[in-house]
Amino acid sequence: MSRSASKPTRRATAASLPGKVRIIGGRWRGRRIGVPSLPALRPSPDRVRETLFNWLQSVIGGARCLDLFAGTGALGIEALSRGASHVVFVDCEPMVARHLNDTVRQLEAEAMASVYVADAMRFLDGPVQGFDVVFLDPPFASDLLGRALSRLANGWLRPGGHVYAESSADAGLPELPPGWVVHRSGRAGQVGYHLLRPQPTSA
Repeated sequence: MSRSASKPTRRATAASLPGKVRIIGGRWRGRRIGVPSLPALRPSPDRVRETLFNWLQSVIGGARCLDLFAGTGALGIEALSRGASHVVFVDCEPMVARHLNDTVRQLEAEAMASVYVADAMRFLDGPVQGFDVVFLDPPFASDLLGRALSRLANGWLRPGGHVYAESSADAGLPELPPGWVVHRSGRAGQVGYHLLRPQPTSA
């Protein structure tokens, strides 16, 4: 559910700008959070998020998460609703960051969330932090997904960690870092969604 972290943006349709995003499960199940009035935002469909968190149900409890191209924040908020211990939200747009901070306050979840106004690539060029789950939904018409994956391979994932990535279903995924595999994959219309993880290394 991101917007651009650099120049490229996605063209939105009326259907992709619902004004509200529904939290699918967990403590805030059924609650709706607002969507900032920015045309580049594209929230992930409910069915995609429901499938994703079914995939993650065994690991999301207590997880530390990164919502890198945060946009509406629906992925990170859904993770918190389902028991994640902390979510770091990153977006380059100040208006988006203000919206995320407002949403976190409304949910009384300030202790479980951090919001940064930053370019995604510059954030990943900064001090490495360890995460259990990383959400990536950059603009499709860009090379940001491949660049982000490459940087995440430099120690950002804790052992057993997962990366969720959305991409154009027709274009598919970029080349994965060495040793990474597609654990789960699906398609919804023009959106391809994938759960990635490094292969466990033998002792």
